[in-house]
Amino acid sequence: MHCFAVRNQTNRRFPAEFLLAVVMSAFVHCSVAANQPQWGQRWSRNMVSTERGLPASCDPKSGQNIKWVARLGSDTHSTPVVAGGRVFIGTNNGEPRDPRHQGDRGVVMCFEELTGQFLWQLVVPKITNSFYWDWPRMGTCSPATVEGDRVYIVSNRGEVMCLDAMGMANGNGGPFRDEATHCVPPGERPIEPGPRDADIFWLFDLIKELGVRQHDSAHASILVHGRFLYVNTSNGVDDTHKQIHSPEAPSLVVLDKATGRLVARDDERIGPRVFHATWSSPSLGEVEGKPRIFFCGGDCVVYGFEPVRRMPPQGEALKLKKTWQFDPDPTGPKENVHRFNSNRQVGPCVIHGLPVFHHGRIYVTGGGDLWWGKNEAWLKCINATGSGDVTKSATVWSYPLSKHVMSSPAVWNGLVFAADCGHEIHCVDAKTGERCWMHESGAEAWATPLVADGKVYVATRRGELFIFEASRGKKLLAQVNFGSPISATPVAANGTLYIATMKDLYAVKARTQ
Repeated sequence: MHCFAVRNQTNRRFPAEFLLAVVMSAFVHCSVAANQPQWGQRWSRNMVSTERGLPASCDPKSGQNIKWVARLGSDTHSTPVVAGGRVFIGTNNGEPRDPRHQGDRGVVMCFEELTGQFLWQLVVPKITNSFYWDWPRMGTCSPATVEGDRVYIVSNRGEVMCLDAMGMANGNGGPFRDEATHCVPPGERPIEPGPRDADIFWLFDLIKELGVRQHDSAHASILVHGRFLYVNTSNGVDDTHKQIHSPEAPSLVVLDKATGRLVARDDERIGPRVFHATWSSPSLGEVEGKPRIFFCGGDCVVYGFEPVRRMPPQGEALKLKKTWQFDPDPTGPKENVHRFNSNRQVGPCVIHGLPVFHHGRIYVTGGGDLWWGKNEAWLKCINATGSGDVTKSATVWSYPLSKHVMSSPAVWNGLVFAADCGHEIHCVDAKTGERCWMHESGAEAWATPLVADGKVYVATRRGELFIFEASRGKKLLAQVNFGSPISATPVAANGTLYIATMKDLYAVKARTQ
């Protein structure tokens, strides 16, 4: 629901008290409600929401506190975002919305926020080089980032795209006009788009333009800062998992959000040190009065860059200026890292989650790779001030996790919440790193904890949603079984909680509202 101007189309006169009540109602609604247009809070990437009145329990079977349910594909790993009265989420084509599109595809679906009505979809064919470029049935794994009427997304084919939030319902706008061919595999007959198809404004192909060799799937949450987009490239290992196919490809790039033109790229030559892939997305924080882009490379180093401030000459690209770096695993191997492939005791660390900036500190989770690395895992708090290599001086504290970790931490009210693949959910003191409590979930967690309305929502791959009181003392409010694995992080927007399982998107709202 949006803020809106009251328009009297019939020239009918309304009592002044009525008009005042309508205006005040709209003002109050807009002042307490908030969209969730990207992953986490703007720039800092902290998965904390200011929403109120969210449910402390729900029941998918009975429908308790279930506002609506929308069918997705058969595999969904993308976190939903909510903006402009619409919900956007990546999935696959396991349950085709359009009979013209058959077979495995990457899909982005758009639903009406109020009712869950399907509005339009982006359909992208798979990369067929090998399974390890674009894993079967993974679909579109990247979450969208929405700004105004523009939706920024990284497709399963490693294409950074700018889409019209309205889809084709308002016609084919923008310079890109080849949607009919783009939505089908090469050589197949084009499918002319209709009002329920996506409208692509522009796209930038990371693979074609920069030689990126994505692995398993592209996973990137685009950071918008000013006129620029910051995007991690998902560059990773080849099919053998023991070699980097594109060692010179960038790990972080900057694009012009209006045109998709390449503006800048990192110059750190991270590629040879990537153990698996570059799946962590960038964040931003203000340090000592200056903005800084934070990025976790595929080499498990946290980098700090100056934001881009100008456009380069046409045909050129700037090099990102590194101002800060921190190595969370300084004793781990940095060269010939793939010789430790499948070694569960010794090897390099990786970071899959995002770096979360909060009050001058960076909170990050990492450790050995879930599939190929050592069992070590940790949650670290890092001092974000200073310059140069701060590895020896910037560790505030380090907290051990029981096993591999895929998600990001969430920081709220002096507490840090984290969930790992060792079947544990943790609450840690943000100042000292001391454990406040731990809960055994019985399943891996790929999703990041969401803190909202004094509660912590944690979803697991067993399809359960744990709801805790957000406090130093453990208090489990509810444990809800959704009947399907959950990879996506719960999000809250405009008084509603959104839970995406592999197959369905649930809008959950307390009936008291």
